[in-house]
Amino acid sequence: MRAAGRPPLPPDPFPPYMPPDQSPGARPPMQTYLDFEKSLAEIEGKAEELRAMARHDPEMDVANEAKALDSRAKTMLSDLYKGLTPWRKCQVARHPQRPHALDYIGALFTEYTPLAGDRGFAEDRAVVGGLARFEDRPVVVFGHEKGHDTQSRLDRNFGMARPEGYRKAIRLMRLADRFGLPVITLVDTAGAYPGKGAEERGQAEAIARATETGLEITAPSISVIIGEGGSGGAVAFATADRVAMLEHSVYSVISPEGCASILWKNAEKMREAAEALRLTAQDLHKLGVIDRIIPEPVGGAQRDRGLALARVGQAIGDMLGELDAMTPDERRAARRRKFLEIGSRGLA
Repeated sequence: MRAAGRPPLPPDPFPPYMPPDQSPGARPPMQTYLDFEKSLAEIEGKAEELRAMARHDPEMDVANEAKALDSRAKTMLSDLYKGLTPWRKCQVARHPQRPHALDYIGALFTEYTPLAGDRGFAEDRAVVGGLARFEDRPVVVFGHEKGHDTQSRLDRNFGMARPEGYRKAIRLMRLADRFGLPVITLVDTAGAYPGKGAEERGQAEAIARATETGLEITAPSISVIIGEGGSGGAVAFATADRVAMLEHSVYSVISPEGCASILWKNAEKMREAAEALRLTAQDLHKLGVIDRIIPEPVGGAQRDRGLALARVGQAIGDMLGELDAMTPDERRAARRRKFLEIGSRGLA
């Protein structure tokens, strides 16, 4: 009961997260198609039109035609995603309907208690994280959150963290290390925010300190790149014992557009840049930059969010099991050795 004369409490800045339908097989209510999926969109659109006509006129027998179109679309989808070029993988990694950090936290973690602020300047809503349980085990989880609509994307700064976000991550990692809790990070950012204010408040220093903290802690740490892993903004969250990537995610020192603008003075050369950057999960696994590739549903994580979430959860559980077999000092030594050896393995 509030005392008389006391002003009302402000609204909760962290309302309970209500994820969309995440059950295996569920698709977003309105599928968004990428440029290279136009032919697929036409076929799936025709099949849906036939079903809509049948709903309005029960006497119409279009079941066989719709089924044939569905079969054709399924084959086309499988063929499209078997041979994705690096640039097309970039497009899939940026798909607006891919599950984001809060989707994974809502589906895989229980008793999630968000923690806010860097205890120095401000709260950065591009970075979400806190205490939670994974398979009934206490953990610390944090990651980049891009948002799911126009307002939330603006509020989250499109997942591009400022120095405060990286300092919040440092705070969370140190908290985990103090109590021996596993650290699980979810990477999905085009890069750290390059604004004037962020640079004035020490963006580069904050990223470097976050990377240093990731190397120093003795608690087990796992990082999963769920979409884009852009530049130092991603590395700061991906300095972990085990680094995994979803099959169609990307991880690079710079975006293809940025690389093309520098090398060719032409951002339209992004396809060539994507090829040269070796940013796919398959290339990075060969180079030893990452430890594991997590398979995605046919058509990408956005086509079957529930299955994608379940596979990431299984991979996190497997990696935690591997790390539990090591002592804290062994984990830290192996982690540092792994990052020192990056680049010593070439592509086959």
